[in-house]
Amino acid sequence: MRNFIAFIKHFQVILVFALLQGIALSLYVSFVQFPRSQYLTTASSVQGNILSVRNSMTKHFNLSKNNVQLQKKNIELMQKQPFSFIPQENGLVKINDTLQRLQYEYIPAIIINSTHDKRDNYFTINIGSSQGIERGMGVFSNNGVVGIIHNTSANFSVIKSCLTKKLNIAIMLQESNEFGFLEWDGRDARRGSMTGVSNDFDLKKWSRIVTKGGGGIFPRGIPVGKLEKYEVIEGESLWDITFLFSEDFRSLQNVYVIKNLLLEEQKELETEVNNNQQ
Repeated sequence: MRNFIAFIKHFQVILVFALLQGIALSLYVSFVQFPRSQYLTTASSVQGNILSVRNSMTKHFNLSKNNVQLQKKNIELMQKQPFSFIPQENGLVKINDTLQRLQYEYIPAIIINSTHDKRDNYFTINIGSSQGIERGMGVFSNNGVVGIIHNTSANFSVIKSCLTKKLNIAIMLQESNEFGFLEWDGRDARRGSMTGVSNDFDLKKWSRIVTKGGGGIFPRGIPVGKLEKYEVIEGESLWDITFLFSEDFRSLQNVYVIKNLLLEEQKELETEVNNNQQ
């Protein structure tokens, strides 16, 4: 206490000057319009910048949470779509008041590593066998088909994307139901090819191309792209079809892995038929 009193006595002139200077400056800003407006403008600008930085940080930290919530909402919507179900009865009689059974479930995932400029391109996602992911499962995004699970570990999976050779996804023209297979020539990440379509069929530019389904990997009707151009393959009775992918693989982040709940039943039946034919 003595030291504090001694400090006040020693610097009393400076402290009184500072107090008076503060009072004078306050009165000046309060009663003179221009300096007052300049002060308020500066204060608002500083505050605005602070709020902008805070908002950006908040958005960054909430982004992952928001993405997960959005994916869950998308899954709820997708599981209500007709392609997620299989008919239960073909007649007019209801059994247990249900006509359809859920065939496909969707598991959300985030891409943590990817390539798009190689001959064969892959995505790594943040879920694996511990989350029920298996080799051969289909993968798609909000915009369209992405690829097929190539390999898994406990907590990660590698997707063989549409930007690879010999992926063998069955696709079709939505309007005419003419089907073929998806291929990629290794050049343009925005464009793919549809092979195996006979040139007996008339084609229309910008026709929608979707998954054919039937193989148990993808439901029927998931977007693949839109037909951009076509020409007859010389010496063959087939169309050379180029289409624009529905998805931009260069900026892809969120995907869904497809789980076919009836796949084992389908495989067992098909294996039995094949064995009987041999």
